[in-house]
Amino acid sequence: MSTDVVIVGAGPVGLYLAAALLQEGITVRVLERRPARDAHSRAIGIHPPALAALDGVNVAYAMVREGVPIRTGMAVSGGKTVGTMRFDTVSEDFPFVLALPQFRTEQLLEDRVRALDSGALLRGVQATAVTDDGGRPSVSVQSQPGATQGSRNFTASLVVAADGARSHFRDVLGVPVQRRTYPDHYLMGDFADPGIHGDMAVLFLEPGGIVESFPLPGGVRRWVVRLTRPAETAGAGDLAELVQQRTGIRPDPGTNSMLSAFSVRSTLVRRMVVGRTILIGDAAHEISPIGGQGMNLGWLDAQALVPLIREAVAGRPMDHGFRKFDESRRRAAILARRQSEINMMLGRPLPPALLGLRIAGVGAAVATPALNRWVARRFTMQQRRWFPGYSRFSYRK
Repeated sequence: MSTDVVIVGAGPVGLYLAAALLQEGITVRVLERRPARDAHSRAIGIHPPALAALDGVNVAYAMVREGVPIRTGMAVSGGKTVGTMRFDTVSEDFPFVLALPQFRTEQLLEDRVRALDSGALLRGVQATAVTDDGGRPSVSVQSQPGATQGSRNFTASLVVAADGARSHFRDVLGVPVQRRTYPDHYLMGDFADPGIHGDMAVLFLEPGGIVESFPLPGGVRRWVVRLTRPAETAGAGDLAELVQQRTGIRPDPGTNSMLSAFSVRSTLVRRMVVGRTILIGDAAHEISPIGGQGMNLGWLDAQALVPLIREAVAGRPMDHGFRKFDESRRRAAILARRQSEINMMLGRPLPPALLGLRIAGVGAAVATPALNRWVARRFTMQQRRWFPGYSRFSYRK
């Protein structure tokens, strides 16, 4: 079976890349081992540069209609407001961070892919090997148990692996990685929103560690609590109790719709381009989800990759272009990792005296307009090092 590009992984990054390439007239096959989409809500934050990229495949308007635009973030400690940060000045096109559950993001992207080519996405298939002799690489595929088809091969001009942080395809390629682990553990869950903070994101800087709170569509609010050790068997009631202890607000455990515990690590590949195969998204650079950069970083990988794929499929030599892509996107991943490390550091518990100094520093930073704007732009991935540039349309209330 022959196509222009094989994409391994039908998460948000693989689906975005597929839609962008199909719009260019490039044929793709997206191989996804999961027979159905995971309804568990993980990533929720979509930053302005990523929204602009998503507008390029005509899904941004639908996402904005369904999501919650967060235009203000607030820091609180001991029941008092430390300061606020505005996101409505960081972008002309998308003056907010959009909160939308990942499963809805994936659904809208999948709908777009299927509208462009109803046969592009293949579920229930595992990419098991790749053969690359410098010409057209061949991907070996094994159908999951119960499928009508067994093993088969796909040949393509290029292969793109976007199969997540535990990328099987990265292991198949034997790409070396750099890993870090951190002393940070989190418990998060979604509950009915008590309506206290409206559409604001709130960071509670407390002695026991940070508590983060974000609005979601449908009158739901996500709570994330930093822990000193893994949560293990903690339940919704445990999370509600922790939130109440640190913030004075108690989410109703009976309204819990998602609960997840995670520990933090980072993984950066030593190279993103291996012959005619390219790694993007979490397959290339897993970073802490604190700060919500990972999914967005993957979309910006894919956005930068589209013009290179277009030229390569047309038969033009692109070795130099792919080398530059590899260098620039790994630099962006290192920047994202540094930002996530700063985010985690700010959330760690401290003795009262040191916590007071941290709170004073945060208050001074957000009270200085120029510094407030700089931090807001950095948090929303607006610096030029993140992305190759964008400008599509303006969306304002």
